[in-house]
Amino acid sequence: MGARSLKAGHTRFFVGYKKHTLRLWVRRPDPAILLVPLVSWATPAHVPEGYLLKSSLRQCGQRLGWRPDIVVGDLAYIHQQTKKEIRQAWQVAVVTKMKSDMNIVEPFDDWDQMSCGQGQRLHWLGYDPAAAHHWFGIASGEPALCSCCWEASTCPREFCYPPDHHETLLGLLPLNTMVARRLLGQVRSWIEPCHAYEKNLLGLKRMFLNSLRLTWTLCLLADAVGLLRALACLSAPKESPPLQELLPRQMSLRWENESIPWVGSK
Repeated sequence: MGARSLKAGHTRFFVGYKKHTLRLWVRRPDPAILLVPLVSWATPAHVPEGYLLKSSLRQCGQRLGWRPDIVVGDLAYIHQQTKKEIRQAWQVAVVTKMKSDMNIVEPFDDWDQMSCGQGQRLHWLGYDPAAAHHWFGIASGEPALCSCCWEASTCPREFCYPPDHHETLLGLLPLNTMVARRLLGQVRSWIEPCHAYEKNLLGLKRMFLNSLRLTWTLCLLADAVGLLRALACLSAPKESPPLQELLPRQMSLRWENESIPWVGSK
């Protein structure tokens, strides 16, 4: 209609379509990052990607007979009700950051920190699938405030909360765990280079399409390129540069015993 939407869901005017892809992280021996496309959708540009996650996981189960255990998403555009339905139906954890307008609920002090009513920091102890509860307590070796707490005689020192207490903060993988913090801080940033590869190197950014059928064909071709590239990276050995031995490398100091000798110079 003569105008492109600046952000999904903020205007009724849109021109063209968007490609949404659920990608699988393939671990390899070398440190390179490899994300393989699993399910892709071509939709009008005003359709948010959070609406497609449930259908993507359903397609994984129907066509591949498998679903990922953890899905990392962008912020909290995925509704908490959708996260709950995914958790209850397939036991898949959806990990996202919190939006700025979302409120922190007790016992969380921040999105990645939890404490009891008296201020003692709590850590995740595990999830009990039979009771559908997360258990939190004091980490071993951490200084505790329990010795000077007036409720120490009646406190169980372990606390349980159901996942639906807050689907974003808790869910199947609470945000105050080390795994969730690493997923949001490291793995989430890997997705942007994949989008940049399709937009820039494959040239999708320079294309303006007003046909859904043609857009879907190009989406399939882009995924085919990504799959062939991943297959080449997995099957072909990585060639080292001709001057590999001459490249600068950092030394690693290894001591035979625990005592480190003093080294000095006159």
